[in-house]
Amino acid sequence: MLHPSYTDLMKVVNKDVEEGETKIVNSRYSIVMATAKRAREIIDGNMPLVPVKNGEKPLSVAIDELNQAKIKVAAEEEPKDMKEQKAGDVQEEQSVLEEAVK
Repeated sequence: MLHPSYTDLMKVVNKDVEEGETKIVNSRYSIVMATAKRAREIIDGNMPLVPVKNGEKPLSVAIDELNQAKIKVAAEEEPKDMKEQKAGDVQEEQSVLEEAVK
């Protein structure tokens, strides 16, 4: 079992989100991607933000940083083309509904 667990990490990341707002992280995948990205930054030479034990791996350091709220996970926006596609779908649905009402 991992310590901290995925749910614990998700709680840390989402702690500042008001009730009813969209959560920053709502899946294990998001936690994995965030910690992997930070681990790559550490490998590339960025300094760890938490004390590192001798021989501790970059991914473990990244998880510790996230758990101690030393790093923030930014909410990813949908790609622009996906937003445009959804907007087009909504307009198409509205026109179909308008025709059905007539």
